[in-house]
Amino acid sequence: MDGYKQRDHGQRVKRYVQTMELRDDPQLIAEYRRRHSQQEAWKEVLDGIRQVGILEMEIYILGNRIVMVVDTPLDFDWETAMAQLATLPRQQEWEDYMALFQQCREGATSNEKWQTMERMFHLYP
Repeated sequence: MDGYKQRDHGQRVKRYVQTMELRDDPQLIAEYRRRHSQQEAWKEVLDGIRQVGILEMEIYILGNRIVMVVDTPLDFDWETAMAQLATLPRQQEWEDYMALFQQCREGATSNEKWQTMERMFHLYP
């Protein structure tokens, strides 16, 4: 395993890690992956993520569990940014489009779907 190269943002960042369960259906999971590909992800949604101040976002998958890693500037406020993100063009449409694959309630926002994980260990002091 080679690992994943990280981008240098030229500043210290803070990281958020969130998780969610997908519906346990291999065909749905394959389609969810396809819709998140470079060719299929909606430009307006990607632009909105950047507009609210997110520097980097990655999603990892194992079976039907997904984990999202988000890097932001140190002064980033998650609640404010998610409230703003929910109002941006096509964002709720994207959330509804993705809900078919996710274990969530109908009409949920991104902030309602993803559950923040608690960091319980880190190597550096």
